[in-house]
Amino acid sequence: MFNMIALSHEDTEKLLDMETVIDKVEQAYTLKHEKNAELFPMIFHEFEEGVADMDIKSGHLTGAGIFGLKLVSWFGPNADKNLPQLVGTVMVFDGETGAPRAILSAEHITCMRTGAAGAIGAKYLARPDSKNLLMVGTGNQAAFQIAATLMAMPSIEKVLLWNPLEQSQAEAFKATIKERLEHEFLSHFADTPEKADKYRAKFDVEFEVVSDIQASTAEADVIITATPSRKAMILKEWVKPGTHFSCVGSDMEGKQEIDAALFAGARVYTDDITQSVNVGEAETAVKTGIIKAEDIISEIGAVIKGDVAGRLSDEDITIYDSTGIALQDLITADYALKQAKEKGIGSSFNL
Repeated sequence: MFNMIALSHEDTEKLLDMETVIDKVEQAYTLKHEKNAELFPMIFHEFEEGVADMDIKSGHLTGAGIFGLKLVSWFGPNADKNLPQLVGTVMVFDGETGAPRAILSAEHITCMRTGAAGAIGAKYLARPDSKNLLMVGTGNQAAFQIAATLMAMPSIEKVLLWNPLEQSQAEAFKATIKERLEHEFLSHFADTPEKADKYRAKFDVEFEVVSDIQASTAEADVIITATPSRKAMILKEWVKPGTHFSCVGSDMEGKQEIDAALFAGARVYTDDITQSVNVGEAETAVKTGIIKAEDIISEIGAVIKGDVAGRLSDEDITIYDSTGIALQDLITADYALKQAKEKGIGSSFNL
């Protein structure tokens, strides 16, 4: 009855370029701010504590004519079955008829939109002359954060790499990051060599593995955290005036990456205030009474539209609490589907 399209992980890798995803995620934020999009309540369920769980984020992009969801499951025992522990799926539905339109692999979409989100926080809230980026966490997501931030902030000259668990992991990341930037983020511009050259120049920065997080924090102008940490890794007294934080790791109750005391006196923004105070980086600061939900200045869409001020001075410490919202996934998926139709990519089937 319903003709649908399926896009695999490999399909989405071919279809999505970071420049466009940054633009699309900004659109999702502004649609939300303009009341042309809404989020539905999150669903989280543990099948067995510490062994298997799943969460569902969903929403309605009225401005794009679609609604849908992303379901991500984590099954720890999959490692013993030669299967990925984390599995994600995006489903897109027609906003006028409710008919299912597509099902997409969520992994690459999530990586791209999360990288874009961290960069958007820096683009609108960091000092425009910021030169040093500190990347906290050197897992797979770090490459997406770095690529997007270098695209969005041409002033960055050095990227400091710190892994909170193993410095050797940061060294391994450094050994491959320039090749990854070239292969994964510039290959999409094969038909526009001038654009490839533009971003290649932006990617030509110094990468340095660091072991002293206190000294590196004091050196950084922009700090992006992308870890599953449940304990603050950066203390308030280490942070210099004017620093910007994009926190993307805290997306579940109990997670925390930076000192909650930093929220006192900082200018705080988020993608969704409700999610931020319940499962985001701001959760601990709110629950311990350091700030109230009302102290969060606004959601980022208001800053992008110019309706709310971002940074007011070079001395401000700014925090962007990026919890991750379904609207990012849906608008990115919608773009991928339009590209797939244009390029004849994907598998069609009837449901």
